[in-house]
Amino acid sequence: MPRGGAKAERGRPRSVESKQAILMAAWNLLQHCSVRKLSIEAIAREAGVGKTTIYRWWPSKAAVVIDAFLAQVEACLPFPETKTAAESLALQMQQVVKIMGGDVGRIVTQIIAEGQCDSKALESFCDRFLNPRRAAARQVILQGIKSGEFAPDLDPELAMDILYGPIYYRLLVKHLPLDETFAAALSQQAIASILNPKHCR
Repeated sequence: MPRGGAKAERGRPRSVESKQAILMAAWNLLQHCSVRKLSIEAIAREAGVGKTTIYRWWPSKAAVVIDAFLAQVEACLPFPETKTAAESLALQMQQVVKIMGGDVGRIVTQIIAEGQCDSKALESFCDRFLNPRRAAARQVILQGIKSGEFAPDLDPELAMDILYGPIYYRLLVKHLPLDETFAAALSQQAIASILNPKHCR
């Protein structure tokens, strides 16, 4: 932030700085408290802004939390460019397991829990995080079908549930760990189930 009356950095208006401060404040607070206990008042105090500033850009606490979450993970979950669709999926799945095994996973669990009582929170999570990632995965799967790598009659929606469903199962139920062993085994066995048998010969 500029000091002593200095002008804000060119190309970086004060509104952008305020938004980033709010998102960082929300993320920092989530390291010490749950989504349920987090309040707009606490975020405003941590960011050094008024509540009205937050409500100018976000309709609810859940919306702020989801944007703060996205700011941390969006750059970490792209599909890598590889020679095959299967390899791209495997590497991305392993990255998802790694990320969900830490603070990000804890916060995702809390967002989903909030969504059970707040339909708008769950809708926002799906619209902003889940659906765009499913869209990206769908494109990789469709490329694999087109190239003959995956079964020609494969349902992309079902395939995504097969690939990623076990990750969310362990994340939410916590019956077994989200670790490297799981990531390697899941990416290998789940992807094997959608391969085109003719392509494997």
